[in-house]
Amino acid sequence: MKQINRRGFLKGTAAFTVTAGTWQGCTSLQLPEPRIIGANEKIHHACIGVGGMGFHDFQNFLSHPRAEIVAICDVDENHLNHAAELAPKARKYRDWREMLEQEGDNIDSVNASVPDHMHAIIAMNAMKRGKHVYCQKPLCHDVAECRMLAETVAGSKVVTQLGTQHASGVGDLMAVAMLRQRAIGDVKKVYLCSNRTGAIDTYRLLGPRPERGETPPATLAWDLWLGTAPERPFSPGIYHPTKWRAWQDFGTGWSGDIGCHIFDAVWKGMNLSAATPPLTIKAEVQESWKNSLPRRGDTWPQSDHITWTFAGVPASGNKPFTFEWFDGLFFPPEEAQEWSIKAGFSKYPEEAALVIGTDGALLLPHTGGPVLLPKEKFAGYERPKVAGRNHYHHFLDGCLGVAKNESHFVQTGPMAEAIILGTVAIRRPDETLQWDSKRLRFTNDANANALLRRTYRNGWVI
Repeated sequence: MKQINRRGFLKGTAAFTVTAGTWQGCTSLQLPEPRIIGANEKIHHACIGVGGMGFHDFQNFLSHPRAEIVAICDVDENHLNHAAELAPKARKYRDWREMLEQEGDNIDSVNASVPDHMHAIIAMNAMKRGKHVYCQKPLCHDVAECRMLAETVAGSKVVTQLGTQHASGVGDLMAVAMLRQRAIGDVKKVYLCSNRTGAIDTYRLLGPRPERGETPPATLAWDLWLGTAPERPFSPGIYHPTKWRAWQDFGTGWSGDIGCHIFDAVWKGMNLSAATPPLTIKAEVQESWKNSLPRRGDTWPQSDHITWTFAGVPASGNKPFTFEWFDGLFFPPEEAQEWSIKAGFSKYPEEAALVIGTDGALLLPHTGGPVLLPKEKFAGYERPKVAGRNHYHHFLDGCLGVAKNESHFVQTGPMAEAIILGTVAIRRPDETLQWDSKRLRFTNDANANALLRRTYRNGWVI
């Protein structure tokens, strides 16, 4: 494998810093213009991460009639070889930096379908080479990374999209349209939840990490898997694959993982943006995690409840409103349960968004269709006509210039930032954090400010 000059590779990446709790912003970086793809040409796409969800993403990109998968990359050789069976002509890489350097202008677009802690560095380095970027949710691991990507791509011709594939489904698109039509009047509060059966046992490890590690399998490039995260020994069954979400160094907890899916339709339907950031964030967590310092410093809790307050916006009648998130063993309140009974559910949906307005409510079960409540009031309501689409194809169509894509980083970056602010609040439980969005800092908690951006491992720097 060719050795990568990390300093040379990363030279010219956007400068952004959070010093003394003050946002210095992205400076001195103008993204190069992507290649214009002719009407009879194919887009040359590269997949970074082709295992698990990455394999699902890979298959969708592969199925686009005007896409050619020219390169695939994964730190796990087994994943790489599996994907290569479907794309035998694609060049194979273990190191995404080597792929970007060697492929150069052979690539028009990439997707980053890897653990959360590697999203920002991959996306940023691809964008600064003029590559269109599709990035899996929650966009980034850290608040400052979300801000960096959104600010960097703004005004450029680089096409971006967040991996919220359900946002392109009929149900989410219809909910967005209903909210924009103000079907339920002014929004007063929003309840969001993910109480998926089995999720605690499957994904939310208690810890602690093993005292001793093991030699990683020869098929796994463990140092590349760690990437920006602090060095730690490999241990089977608790990091790769899938279980990395439970660890603070790699994942963003359950709210970070699923939150973007549940937030998306409401965020878009209310036309929220970087200009409408939360004012305060507060988290409640389970007592067993809160009272265990080792767990608080290493893993995410199995259950949490996060509340964001917002200033008024047109969709709320210019009055303040709240978002509340519930997961694990924290469930939406009785008010929400009553609305679900009115909707005809025997129990509240395990994953859903409930928007309560002055003229009714909208309940959107995840992957389902929106229900306007009370039903009798909206019996004659003409539902918006929307057409679902393939989220991945829509991104590529945007790159090809034949569609105007949504879920781009300028739109979804502020949403992801708000969600990741929730993961900061989780680590400062019971504190009402006052957020100064312009300065990217909390005004009342220096310890929370220290969680806005990680220190990357030596050699991995943005």
